[in-house]
Amino acid sequence: MRRTKIVCTIGPASESEEVLRRLIDAGMDVVRLNLSHSDQAWHTAALGRIRALSAAMGRPVGILWDLSGPKLRVGKMQEGGVELVPGQEIVLTTRPIIGHAGEVPVQYAHLPEHVRPGERILLDDGLLEVQVVEAAGTDVRARVVTGGILQSNKGLNLPNASLAIPAITPKDRDDLRLGLSLGVDWVALSFVRTADEVRQLKSLIREYAPDAVPTPVISKIEKPEAIQNIDSLIEESDGIMVARGDLGIETSPEEVPIMQKRIIRKCNLAGKPVITATQMLESMIHSPRPTRAEASDVANAILDGTDAVMLSGETAAGEYPVEAVETMARIALYAEREATGAWRARRQMPVQCCNIAEAVSHASTETAADLGAAAIITPTVSGYTAFMVAKYRPEAPIVAVTPNEETQRRLTLVWGVCPLLAKRTENTDEMTADAVRTAVAHGCVKPGELVVLTGGAAGSTPGTTNMMTVRVVPGS
Repeated sequence: MRRTKIVCTIGPASESEEVLRRLIDAGMDVVRLNLSHSDQAWHTAALGRIRALSAAMGRPVGILWDLSGPKLRVGKMQEGGVELVPGQEIVLTTRPIIGHAGEVPVQYAHLPEHVRPGERILLDDGLLEVQVVEAAGTDVRARVVTGGILQSNKGLNLPNASLAIPAITPKDRDDLRLGLSLGVDWVALSFVRTADEVRQLKSLIREYAPDAVPTPVISKIEKPEAIQNIDSLIEESDGIMVARGDLGIETSPEEVPIMQKRIIRKCNLAGKPVITATQMLESMIHSPRPTRAEASDVANAILDGTDAVMLSGETAAGEYPVEAVETMARIALYAEREATGAWRARRQMPVQCCNIAEAVSHASTETAADLGAAAIITPTVSGYTAFMVAKYRPEAPIVAVTPNEETQRRLTLVWGVCPLLAKRTENTDEMTADAVRTAVAHGCVKPGELVVLTGGAAGSTPGTTNMMTVRVVPGS
């Protein structure tokens, strides 16, 4: 069983029912719907196809609803884009024009107020660079440092500036309302800087869906301020994404590998799921095979302890979306064979913030290791027990058995967890017996094997983990 989860961004290359089916078969665990692209009707239709396929195939697939956030972009350029030549002077303007050789429109009215002569402005995810010469009124005069073709709506980054832009835009609010009405499983907050911004999003989730269990929030780490506030962001968030694209532009490429390792380690210690994202198999947009460096990148993220690895353009717009998922799954399985020592070391680290749930979850992983258990089975309503057990990276697979479809889908993102759906039970004995039967029915364990069961006693408050027992799986 593969422990590392695979997140796939869906786009024109993968929106059809046929390709989605093949992606699920190849190992896609979670779909990322990127609200920066396409309209709400497209995302609604895509989500509907995914849910229908998931039900028909009997395979849970989580939905990650990725809000656009306050991404700065250039405006509409003339057909075919505009070539920027090194040494050329251009004007970046907030005026509503069509971009041409001398002028580039930007979708941020306050740009001239936030830049100073000598500062860098990066365009198209850092591929192009200009240096500010003068800023006044609606215009910024700049000299091209690194040239190339600039197309419409490409990203704009100001690595030297700290902008007073709300983290949640009016568009994000509209998209959030839609996502919650559709029952998405995770919401990602882009360009987050502080824990207070996460609290604002959680408040909106409670406001827009007051009768539902709050949808968990993933903070995307892609700003220098987020790195400075990483501890409070991890504490306030339900999960973290290491969004290496903008992070590498806003900081520097050489810093990203070390920041990635530190963030993953902090998330592991906190028991929060962490996704490693951006350019993991980038060459597979146009090639059926990855580069050796890309294979190493995926493997190293897994050895670092990431819960999930993510594909972006590879599955959204690439020529080989299914092959990219198959490749990532193979790399993950191979890397995990070498990772057991790291998992063992993680279990042996001192338990931090030791409460009952933490202690029982840790004891369950140790007991499973001592006895060579075939699985750790966690009957759960909220999914909390499975999250806690995954924190300690057991070598035995975690089989989470839940009566709640939302919980089942949310657990598709969590390392090492195989989430199964079962009926709701009335007492603890019935709950544990049914969990074992469900695990057997899905081929997770066999009669005669030893299993560790852990969770909250039936009737206890969801999120309570206070029970552990060891069983031999009975014969049929």
